Amino acid sequence: MEFTAKEIAGILGGTVEGNPEAKVTSFARIESGRPGTICFFANPKYEHYVYECKADIIIVNNSFVPKQKVEATMVKVEDAYAAVAALLDYVTARKRSYRRYRGCRSRVRWSAKVGKKVYVGDFAYIGRHAQVGDYTKIYENVYVGDGAKIGSHCIIYPGVRIYPGMVIGNNVIIHSNAVIGSDGFGFAPLEDGTWKKIEHTGNVIIEDNVEIGANTCVDKSQMGSTVIRSGVKLDNLCQIAHNVEIGKNTVMAAQSGIAGSSKIGEHCIIAGQVGIVGHITIADNTTIGAQAGVIGSIKEEGKAFMGTPALPHKEFLRSYAVFKRYGK
Repeated sequence: MEFTAKEIAGILGGTVEGNPEAKVTSFARIESGRPGTICFFANPKYEHYVYECKADIIIVNNSFVPKQKVEATMVKVEDAYAAVAALLDYVTARKRSYRRYRGCRSRVRWSAKVGKKVYVGDFAYIGRHAQVGDYTKIYENVYVGDGAKIGSHCIIYPGVRIYPGMVIGNNVIIHSNAVIGSDGFGFAPLEDGTWKKIEHTGNVIIEDNVEIGANTCVDKSQMGSTVIRSGVKLDNLCQIAHNVEIGKNTVMAAQSGIAGSSKIGEHCIIAGQVGIVGHITIADNTTIGAQAGVIGSIKEEGKAFMGTPALPHKEFLRSYAVFKRYGK
């Protein structure tokens, strides 16, 4: 890539302060910026790097007023963090090429329907009556079971397993070794102390613009569907149990898990290593802090929770002050 400050401002809808012809060829973190790179500044604790940075261009918020001279050309935008994400997306899209490819060691069953310019890597398998939309990439060693449906412009990275009958929307990214559609953890206790497996006959529905991290598992439902709504982002090593529903644009960090039949609202933020019990409801716009344990429904929207068992943020801080006092 090679862009001038003027071109970047045009892409992002920003304004230039400094040399509009300043050129960059790569990205860098602001603490390690060097000539020929572009950085961004959004977190106030990194402000001192703005004055030390050797990068040619820095993306900053419109509200930023320098306290010292800034050597780099600044591109001012409404939201620097969102702007750099948009710019990275723009650069990636320019590099991306779509071409039809089918590895000689792959296997696509004759009854499968594969769209135009679909990439199928070596040792990938696409089962009977499966469907793959246009411009989707199925990388090496991916398994797509019978009757599964994958939309257009998806990226399915190596080692992903998509069980039969699963449904995946458009613009979905699934990272390596994720499993979509394994059986839920359902067993009935018997009188002799053993456990009887409960068969799971449902599926998983993943809507559009979802991203699922590496080694994450989404279990199919006992009956009906486990549903991941549009815009959801799941980090690596997450566990989504059977019959769970996750609302639109909710994000979940690594090593978090949701037990069966719980319903998570829209626009929620679930931090790392959070555990959520089954059969509860989490309201929209809820934030749950790292390592929290949620044992009951959250009914009021827009609240933050921390701790185990999870408590409202302010209540947790008061409780923690007591814990510390008694711990001395």
